[in-house]
Amino acid sequence: MSGIDVITFGCRLNTYESEVMKAEAAKAGLDDAILVNTCAVTGEAVRQARQAIRRARRENPKTRIIVTGCAAQTDAAGFAAMPEVDAVLGNEEKLKAENYRALPDFGVAADEKLRVNDIMSVTETAPQLVGHIDGHVRAFLQVQNGCDHRCTFCIIPFGRGNSRSVPMGAVVEQARRLVENGYREVVLTGVDATSYGADLPGRPTLGLLAKTLLKQIPEIARLRLSSIDGIEADRHLFDLIADEPRFMPHLHLSLQHGDDMILKRMKRRHSRADALAFAEQVRRLRPQISFGADMIAGFPTETEAMAENSASLADAIGIAQLHVFPYSPRPGTPAARMPQLDRRLVKERAARLRETAERLQARHLASMVGTRQTILVEMTGMAHTENFTLVAAPDLIPRSLVTVTITGHNGRHLDMQPATASAA
Repeated sequence: MSGIDVITFGCRLNTYESEVMKAEAAKAGLDDAILVNTCAVTGEAVRQARQAIRRARRENPKTRIIVTGCAAQTDAAGFAAMPEVDAVLGNEEKLKAENYRALPDFGVAADEKLRVNDIMSVTETAPQLVGHIDGHVRAFLQVQNGCDHRCTFCIIPFGRGNSRSVPMGAVVEQARRLVENGYREVVLTGVDATSYGADLPGRPTLGLLAKTLLKQIPEIARLRLSSIDGIEADRHLFDLIADEPRFMPHLHLSLQHGDDMILKRMKRRHSRADALAFAEQVRRLRPQISFGADMIAGFPTETEAMAENSASLADAIGIAQLHVFPYSPRPGTPAARMPQLDRRLVKERAARLRETAERLQARHLASMVGTRQTILVEMTGMAHTENFTLVAAPDLIPRSLVTVTITGHNGRHLDMQPATASAA
């Protein structure tokens, strides 16, 4: 190969940062390199990254492999010890051209491969000007990084550092650039996006930032949030949900569990009742809204009754897209020191919760049959409705916004009648 290839794992923030990495590496004059942007959220994510690194080396024996991202930040020595890896950059270092100019030679000792500093020492998140997101019709825009909370299961703060926000003016400038480059939809991303602004003068909120973007850039056709913590939602966010048609009717909730005792042991800041109340309030303001959510199955000390509380909460809220994670002990986290469940039981409970997810998804899909929906067409022949439901759209032009009639579903996505499509 020649040029710069990026392999990305994990969240939308990583997807955004991969574009920054590619640009910075090119600015540094780097060529013929593979950048691996890793995720540390689960042990499986780390395993997949290591597997991809080994495969990349087999297929590209003479190409530099540079590993970065959250897994590299939290286990820099482990990745540096891999013979396939030529350099390891931290999450802050990966965003700066100078770190791609100062790479070690091939075949050096593991400690000479490291370019990883203390992420907790980083106090600001500089705006990164990205003109496009390769392969995506939706533009991801970083507004925040890091997290000040310390959920007992989560290693991400040790990979991302403490919470820090991108100044509002820089976010507006970046969003305007993306829209000028043809993006119809902008997605605001962060590690803990609803904590946005707490470290900025005047303490602006995520809701106020979203309001400002839509006011100052009328060309934004659709604005989304990548995920939110409902307990931190502010009045501006509720205003947008109620009154702004360009603010998309879909919220991805960081629920994690449905049992109050487990939520306390996770050190979450919301209760089951808080989650229900938030969802009910949002539905009153925007009845057509849909919810996604993350939930962990098999957390230490979880009983059968506690596991059922997760399923029943997802049912009560009506989660349309439920992402289920089998609990994965992350070294150094408090939950890893709690009494663990048998791995087979963890997998069984995750499988049962996924059955609930499939049932709820099918129910949501069925509720949309016969409706008219405006969809944004992806590069893959699929599309998303305003409430982020997947639609098969094989004959429509990528990046176009069209209005279609939903004719059915297959349990995974909606189907439409191509002849009914019309320009939005």
